[in-house]
Amino acid sequence: MDLAEVRGRMADGRLYRPDDPALMDEQRACCALAYAYNQTGPYETKRRAELLVQMLAEAGEGATIEPPFLANWGGAHLHVGRNFYANMGLTLVDDADIFVGDDVLFGPHVTLCTGTHPVSPHLRAAGAQYNRPIHIGNRVWIGAGAIVLPGVRIGDGSVIGAGSVVTRDVPSGVVAVGNPCRVLRAITAQDDLLYDETHPIDTGWDA
Repeated sequence: MDLAEVRGRMADGRLYRPDDPALMDEQRACCALAYAYNQTGPYETKRRAELLVQMLAEAGEGATIEPPFLANWGGAHLHVGRNFYANMGLTLVDDADIFVGDDVLFGPHVTLCTGTHPVSPHLRAAGAQYNRPIHIGNRVWIGAGAIVLPGVRIGDGSVIGAGSVVTRDVPSGVVAVGNPCRVLRAITAQDDLLYDETHPIDTGWDA
């Protein structure tokens, strides 16, 4: 099977073998950029910004990922919008595309998985894998240690609680928590008046 066909299978959800030699060479080159990124110091903001543009499929203005950043394709299939921020320890199984909107926040040690394997032990033993893309909307906050599984869509403005395992789609404008992740409540106008659900928002916080 030639590299173009393997790449096609990766992208459209068909079974493929991720240990194809040509594919692995391409993957290592992507990972080398992520390795370089992880060697940068906290004051090397210009160098980090340059590497993000090289590493990611798309990097919106103001995008920031705090090292260490772990991705088995080095972020080559990650598309992020403006003002994206990921705290330390972001981990991607980025065999398929991951689309992230504008003004999105990730807490520490968030994991996004697009790659998965068949249930059949015979297919797994033969090295079979398939992928499902992940879509995350604008102004989403994903809490520390959350895991987002293949094929999931998270709607605009939603919050995913820390430690959640997101196994299915989450609609826009909700707080969702747990394992498996379930909608806890809607986000309402009251949330623009209170923080931490009980404390009034004072006008001087951003002075």
